[in-house]
Amino acid sequence: MKILQPPSWARPKGFSNGVAAKGQMIFVSGMVGWDAEGKFVSNEFVGQARQALKNIVAVLAEAKAKPEHIARMTWYVVDKKEYLAASKQLGAAYREIIGPHYPAMTAVQVTALMEDKARVEIEVTAVLPD
Repeated sequence: MKILQPPSWARPKGFSNGVAAKGQMIFVSGMVGWDAEGKFVSNEFVGQARQALKNIVAVLAEAKAKPEHIARMTWYVVDKKEYLAASKQLGAAYREIIGPHYPAMTAVQVTALMEDKARVEIEVTAVLPD
């Protein structure tokens, strides 16, 4: 996997501008903050994001992939202010679960998610090298 960073651009914090990769593509559906039994582990944003990231890692493991194989990540949040206010705690949870790997990333605020209790939903595309 190669990080795409135009030399004259400021380096982004917490994500990459682009990623080039080749290999087996893995698409992980949007994950919310519930456990294997479909029960939410927290009503708080960071607690839900932490669990969603753990769920992503579990799904990737089914393809023998790891967090460092994530090429693209999209975050859907119901409250932009809540997301921004949690940035320090969120960053710590991200580094704990995903590590020092920063794929191409997008975050968007949405009016609602399909699960009423969900504060965040995260989907990823990973590439397992040949």
